[in-house]
Amino acid sequence: MKSRIALSVLFALITAAAFASDAATTTQSDAQKSFDNLKTLAGSWEGPVTVVPPQPEMSSDKPVHISMRVTSRGYALVHEMQEAGTPEDPTRYDHPVTMFYLDDNRLLLTHYCDAGNRPRMAARTSPDGKTLEFDFLDVAGSTEYGHMHHAVFTVIDANHHTEDWTYMMPGDKPVHARFDLQRTK
Repeated sequence: MKSRIALSVLFALITAAAFASDAATTTQSDAQKSFDNLKTLAGSWEGPVTVVPPQPEMSSDKPVHISMRVTSRGYALVHEMQEAGTPEDPTRYDHPVTMFYLDDNRLLLTHYCDAGNRPRMAARTSPDGKTLEFDFLDVAGSTEYGHMHHAVFTVIDANHHTEDWTYMMPGDKPVHARFDLQRTK
């Protein structure tokens, strides 16, 4: 009798584990596919920036350098941005860092901004899977100087992608920056 109960309990546990495994695979597949696609952008990128409306401190004649690398055993993607040709001195030059990661079945980013805050955004994918649009969730830290509010990543091919970032200035005035990036390595 005890062996039948033990077998029944063991069978129930195995069945529950199998269903949980199938459910986890199904529910996270879109986010995981999007994250895997985003990780193909690992490498170095450079290109021009177009800012609308134009901002005096953001010259469009200076290209931006983007470095992206997979870290934490594949669980995170680090995105670092700086004006091309400037020293890596984040105390004197802008050097924002963005982390991409999965949280359950959502692809999120946290942007560590030079404005001193950390907005979080959640991804939406396009039907073709080549465009990831990140919508604002919340922000930690002061928004006295504004905050990053929206981002769109579009993969053109293995060596070309665009990034569209929307920064919300004080008074909710949006500034859009478009980076047209080519792989450098």
